[in-house]
Amino acid sequence: MEKKNTVKTTTKKTAVKIKEEIPDKKKVIFLGSECAPFIATGGLADVMGSLPKALAKRGNYEVSVILPLYSNISDEFKSKFTYITNFNVSVGWRWQYCGVFSYEQDGVKYYFLDNEYYFKREGNIYGFYDDGERYAFFSRAALDTIARLDIYPDVINCNDWQTAASIIYLKGIYYGDEKFRRIKAVFTIHNIEYQGVFGIDTYEDLFGFSQNLRAFIEFDGNVNLMKGAIEMCDIVSTVSPTYASEIKNAYFAHGLENIIIRNEHKLFGILNGIDYDYYNPKTDKYLFKNYDEKDLSGKAVCKEELQKMLSLPVRSDVPIIAIISRLVSHKGLDLVRCTIEDLLKQDVQVIILGKGEISYENYFNHVAYNYKGKCVSIIAYNQDLSRKIYSGADIFLMPSKMEPCGLSQMIASRYGTVSVVRETGGLNDSIKAFYEGVGNGFTFHDYNAHDMLYTINEAIKTFYNKESWKKVQNNAMSSDFSWNKSSIEYENMYNK
Repeated sequence: MEKKNTVKTTTKKTAVKIKEEIPDKKKVIFLGSECAPFIATGGLADVMGSLPKALAKRGNYEVSVILPLYSNISDEFKSKFTYITNFNVSVGWRWQYCGVFSYEQDGVKYYFLDNEYYFKREGNIYGFYDDGERYAFFSRAALDTIARLDIYPDVINCNDWQTAASIIYLKGIYYGDEKFRRIKAVFTIHNIEYQGVFGIDTYEDLFGFSQNLRAFIEFDGNVNLMKGAIEMCDIVSTVSPTYASEIKNAYFAHGLENIIIRNEHKLFGILNGIDYDYYNPKTDKYLFKNYDEKDLSGKAVCKEELQKMLSLPVRSDVPIIAIISRLVSHKGLDLVRCTIEDLLKQDVQVIILGKGEISYENYFNHVAYNYKGKCVSIIAYNQDLSRKIYSGADIFLMPSKMEPCGLSQMIASRYGTVSVVRETGGLNDSIKAFYEGVGNGFTFHDYNAHDMLYTINEAIKTFYNKESWKKVQNNAMSSDFSWNKSSIEYENMYNK
């Protein structure tokens, strides 16, 4: 009888024992102010949309993302969100409502934090007079969501100044709670220029920071959220190895070079990737004809149809040089302005797509008018047209003054369009000069217009050597800019 009882209960006990012996996955939660495909204004959204998905696919981490619930998010997504709970959040002396919605996709759990006062805004998601208060609310609400839902992670990865306050709250105010104390904090700098600087009068009144943290947060007589996060996090990461090195230099650091140097023992640089499913010339629905690195005949069709679409002479023997960029000075457009007319005197076609500073918009429109049939300027953000240009162009020009990572040169390479870049930030890490069959693009070092023009001419000369051009195109398309490699590096960083 006793033996029978043992047999009856063993299965249950063994099941429990087996369950206990299976280690739980480690958990990472990303905090960010934007994330593709829900809401996107730039490279941060691409990273927030791709990196968590790549980590989840690897299977070693349970991955979540916390975002604001902007009114700009399309109803296509909102209709699929699930309401979970609501509570009030302390913002300085204020108490503000926070609703929590969830959504799951590609193995990633997304949490959207709702407050219509802060996030129901028309037009852009940034640039409002109360951005400091909006992201103070979000930064604290994210931590409160973690507590309310009991989803304490091993690692929290905050991105740029909009979530920097989360690290300050985590290490300064929530540190008394043992569950929060166990969380390791990573702060990722996508662009050190935007630091979250506010008047010192907001220190307690708005952010609710305690006075014993002032040495970490105050900088030049102001609240500097990025400085506080750098000082208080466990790891600082940037979006490329070169940029991690560059921000120790005053030229790139926008005043924070000494703070970076003081914390360089915890500084990592990991090159961003791009979503290879999303940017895939073999399946891209925006292209005139699909192709891959084994058969580039479709790319020739894309070039021909692009020329027809933009009223350029249909010629396969002329190189199309493309610029797809925000039209602002740090993208190197003053170099382009110095040399574009010299370039256009040659047998080339130039296409410019983007929006930005009015002086550049007007100038490129003026040049396009004077060089009809050789130059086209489209002042717009247009995803459909950008893909058609990436696939139809031959040479992609990206001469940035500074570029923390850059994704456009990776996208161009993926589509077999050979990049000409300046050796800075992620451009330096991703594009290597073509020489004797090795390298995936053309590069120049000094921020000099004529060095740029010389390098463009080297690319044009290579274009007319069919064997060499085929080789550099193949090198570009076979470069691994997927998130596979980068996600492994992020995982190794978290494991430290």
